[in-house]
Amino acid sequence: MLTEYIDAAMKNACYEILPEDHTYYGEISGFQGVYANEVTLEECRKELRDVLEDWIFISISRHLPLPVVNGISLKVSEAV
Repeated sequence: MLTEYIDAAMKNACYEILPEDHTYYGEISGFQGVYANEVTLEECRKELRDVLEDWIFISISRHLPLPVVNGISLKVSEAV
């Protein structure tokens, strides 16, 4: 389920080439603070995925709600 969620979020990523230094910038709408800036598009995609994964784990650890992505919802239950 986590992999499906991440894959769905990554499909919503937007990338652009920054005119100042010609690096690639990527972000995912709805995921505040999830962005990456790298020299190549492939490096930017990889970094963006890593940042997204970290963002998800931090959000879960702080009991913050996660956005629904393409109908996929991650709900974390407390372990007993």
